[in-house]
Amino acid sequence: MKLLIADDEPSVRSLVHVTLEGDEHTILEASDGVEALEVARSEHPSLVLLDIMMPRLDGLAVCRAIKSDPATSGTVVVMLTAQAQDRDRDQGLAAGADDYFTKPFSPLALLNMVERVRKTRRGPGQANPRRP
Repeated sequence: MKLLIADDEPSVRSLVHVTLEGDEHTILEASDGVEALEVARSEHPSLVLLDIMMPRLDGLAVCRAIKSDPATSGTVVVMLTAQAQDRDRDQGLAAGADDYFTKPFSPLALLNMVERVRKTRRGPGQANPRRP
């Protein structure tokens, strides 16, 4: 499965990358919102892990753009952010996010969520279910 980690903090991208790396995943990275949107549109990842507070374009705008584009609207978007207030979560979900994780996050919970997405993507009717 192809994943995109979009966060302006290299240490967070590295931690998520190490947590999720394995034979079943192709992991892409972006360090700002514009790059995240470009990678999502060109690479079509199954899952985008998206920070809210990023330079050039915030994660909420990236999420809305991904979800409103027919070419990427089926992408699972999970906000992975330090913005932990209920109103922040509500804004993320209103922007189209499929789930919302706050930092610091549980690596086990993140792995479990990615596994659920992977299994969903392998379901009946999925084209090229083993394609990264």
